[in-house]
Amino acid sequence: MRMENTGQKGYTKPDMASFATRVARQLKIIYKDDFSESLVNRILRLTHVHYDARPAWDEKDAVLITYGNSICKPGEAALLTLHRFLKERLRQIISCIHILPFFPFTSDDGFSVSDYMQVNPELGDWEDITTLASDFDVMSDLVVNHVSAGHQWFKNYLTGKVPGKSYFIEPDPGFDYSKVIRPRSTPLFNRFEIPGGYREVWTTFSADQVDLNFSNPDVLIEMIRVLLFYISKGIRIIRLDAIAFLWKTKGTSCLHQPETHQIVKLLRDIVTFVCPGTLILTETNVPNLENWSYFGNGDEAHMVYQFSLPPLLLHALFSGSSKYLNRWAMQIPELLPDQTFLNYTASHDGIGIRPLEGLLPGEELEQLMEGMIGFGGQISKKTNPDGSLSPYEINITYVDAMKGDKNGTDYMQEERFICSQTIMMSLQGIPAFYFNSLVGAANDYDGVKITGRARSINRRRWCEDELNNLLSSETLHKRLFEGLSRLIRIRRKCSAFHPACHQKILTPDERVFAIERHNPKTGETICCISNVTAKPIEIKRIAGSEKKGYDLISSEQLEISDRIFLNSYQTRWIIAKNPC
Repeated sequence: MRMENTGQKGYTKPDMASFATRVARQLKIIYKDDFSESLVNRILRLTHVHYDARPAWDEKDAVLITYGNSICKPGEAALLTLHRFLKERLRQIISCIHILPFFPFTSDDGFSVSDYMQVNPELGDWEDITTLASDFDVMSDLVVNHVSAGHQWFKNYLTGKVPGKSYFIEPDPGFDYSKVIRPRSTPLFNRFEIPGGYREVWTTFSADQVDLNFSNPDVLIEMIRVLLFYISKGIRIIRLDAIAFLWKTKGTSCLHQPETHQIVKLLRDIVTFVCPGTLILTETNVPNLENWSYFGNGDEAHMVYQFSLPPLLLHALFSGSSKYLNRWAMQIPELLPDQTFLNYTASHDGIGIRPLEGLLPGEELEQLMEGMIGFGGQISKKTNPDGSLSPYEINITYVDAMKGDKNGTDYMQEERFICSQTIMMSLQGIPAFYFNSLVGAANDYDGVKITGRARSINRRRWCEDELNNLLSSETLHKRLFEGLSRLIRIRRKCSAFHPACHQKILTPDERVFAIERHNPKTGETICCISNVTAKPIEIKRIAGSEKKGYDLISSEQLEISDRIFLNSYQTRWIIAKNPC
């Protein structure tokens, strides 16, 4: 997402008066009778600096998702080590770095933030972040739903001091909690000691992650202050972590509340006014249509994760059938020019199961989970409103998830994994790669044993020398890293892979996943065909495709009569002629 000084067609630089009107209108919807003009003025006082920049994305963009200390060197700040690795191995391959929470924290590998305004000294400092931002776009989490129980706001709350005294949510006897949707099996409320007794507070994720009370406008002001601080440090993409849980309303699931969507709109308006180059990404690991709803009417997120992609793609390669992946892909909505998807297969979290709701039959999901357990994975569960437990995510590295198919383990792990990433790169949107996927990490059982958390299976940290040796030797790590790097380089040269270019889902055969990408400005069309089975196949030539073509991946000139040949898990990116 490079920054440009030439904006989108029709863009008009907003003035303070129109901005103030929009802010007031949104705050009235959020706070209703508690609205006041003073709240508008408090926000306006924070937004006095205006940057002249515009968001832009194209086929050259790719995101790396990483912890600040995914790679370390003894005696050196981890961010410096990471920056060196990126410059040496991923320049001209990756354009944006999503550094998972790099702030002081007390648990959950960073998502229990104890100080929003500081960089974790074990990683480095703000100068390291701004230096990294000079070479790559940087994405930062705004952990908006909760803070660490060690945050000064919560300490103040426990002792009745400000700021913090009214920043958290206590049980309400008149509140119906039976419908509240939980992503965990831990208690909704946890008890904390105070002078002379105790208090119970709302904790959606854990006892160390205390939900903030956004019905108090002071909390919203605090988060806007943090957001603007990140922008001032060169952050280009703001990832709104766990945003769906933000607002609590009696008698509801407390998920995706209208006030939550309104706050996303407000934050988008603020970043558009202060720095139009800043992009909002929502993190909503929920069923498909709920997830897409965070685009709003073109007035909420700029980017939304394709959360249904990782499990559906996994199922296609496990079952050898693209049936359900195809059905989902055909439902993907058309987007406005300033909206796009973030496509990915793996992240620091597990492979979500909730995004499969309504997309995959129960028996198919059961077989998939059994298969992943057989490949060394684990299943995490959540608490349902009725108190029962159900699967929430599969914890396994995406590399080890490719150890086999429904028939068991085999020798096709490498080909299957490359196929998964190539399909992900073919889809409309911006591709994102998790660090441990890019370097071919296997399940980290030692990490799980040390932390006691299933998600640690895919959160391995690397010693710089060890990783460089693995990437320089004849190893699976090297083959996967170099194979993916090559595919990204090819993709960067193809205008048909621009995120704004439409896609057409082709359904010639359940054994393949096929889409057509077309750029009307350049005239370039690419037919992307992937064999999702472990057997070589021939399929009929897709109607409308050229009888002659060039495969960008294999560098083959193809004479396509009536049949197209594909090896096991092979993908072909076919264009009309050799671009060279």
